[in-house]
Amino acid sequence: MQRSTKRRLWWGLVVLILVGLSAWVASPWHPSITIGSFQRDLTYKLGLDLKGGTRLIYQAKIDTANGQDPAEALAGVRDVIERRVNSFGVSEPLIQTNKSGDEYRVIVELAGVQDPEEAKKLIGQTPLLDFRKEVTNNSEQSTDSIALPSFEQTGLSGKNLKRATVEFDQVTGTPQINLEFDSEGSELFAKITKENIGKRIAIYLDGIPISAPVVQSEITNGQAVISGGFALDEAKQLVRNLNSGALPVPIELIGQTVIGPSLGKTAISKSLLAGTVGLAAVMVWMIFYYRLPGIVASIALIIYAILFLAIIKLLPITLTLAGIAGLIMSIGMAVDANVLIFERFRENLKLGKTVPFAFKEGFTSAWSSINASNVSSLITGVVLYGFGTSIVRGFALTFAMGTIISMFTAITVSRGLLALVFTLQWTHKKWML
Repeated sequence: MQRSTKRRLWWGLVVLILVGLSAWVASPWHPSITIGSFQRDLTYKLGLDLKGGTRLIYQAKIDTANGQDPAEALAGVRDVIERRVNSFGVSEPLIQTNKSGDEYRVIVELAGVQDPEEAKKLIGQTPLLDFRKEVTNNSEQSTDSIALPSFEQTGLSGKNLKRATVEFDQVTGTPQINLEFDSEGSELFAKITKENIGKRIAIYLDGIPISAPVVQSEITNGQAVISGGFALDEAKQLVRNLNSGALPVPIELIGQTVIGPSLGKTAISKSLLAGTVGLAAVMVWMIFYYRLPGIVASIALIIYAILFLAIIKLLPITLTLAGIAGLIMSIGMAVDANVLIFERFRENLKLGKTVPFAFKEGFTSAWSSINASNVSSLITGVVLYGFGTSIVRGFALTFAMGTIISMFTAITVSRGLLALVFTLQWTHKKWML
């Protein structure tokens, strides 16, 4: 018995230290943490709806008739825009893709950026680079007509670009742009040049042909040159844009929204009020209905809130209005396990069993229901996160996190505190029923 009591005390000390560290992290008076070379910002990351900012909606012009894979093309556009935005130091950009009817869209949310023009500048005029091969026009031409060259896409585009650099033509001294392809692009370029010897390969930027050199031989080194008569500054800017990402498909801005910071502040204040009132209401009811176990559950609920806020800061997770809604809803889930345990506990006490035995049996009999309930909630959260929109995903993430943390507090905190109470022999039934 003494060994069991010591183990409980040691476990209680570990939980106390964990809660103390979590409270320190969750506190608004500690904006960062530094341990040696490790440094982590501990400010709360707020999403567009709480911090204010700009939302831009782009339509991706995907040519499915030409064999382009919509999912792959959208993923490429998203990655390019994300790299470009990150290079400007914008914190926590949210970039997502979706399909609306026959339209493929990319939605860019930049929290804290209030100027739409600045937001569009951040994304920039990232060039669309693609290579096209000359095709023979077999249609009959009149003797006095001039056959214009015709080019068709080859599948080699900016998505295959590994690196772009500015070089100078050894003969004319004018700037030119050297392109180096990745392994897939190198193989594709070798195949294209091998099949089109004696024909022209046109290099297009933003749908405009820049140059169309004649292929003399197969090129296997995975490199190409754009010599379009660039000025030096123009060439450098183009290289910067190409290296930050050449769009695999064209995009067009079709919508923009600016959310002011005042709306975000109002949402935060109302959410904090709702969370505080909800937490207090649950604690009051638990104490009124379950007495001493209700006090223990209320302490566990406070610890739950501290752990939740600490994890949000440490990961970090961007908080949105939907995410806060999931957090507030998870408060009810946090006491669900305690309710199941306490009800079984009461049933055993009414059957005349001793307090420690009644609690042990109550926890054992309630565990299967607790496990099934929380696993179901986690599955729901995973499905919502995997298939939902950004708003739904924000809710699903905090809801699933709350479910996991509530299991921890029910299994360790509530159970441990009640076991400690039993050890101290403060177990009169009038405090339990």
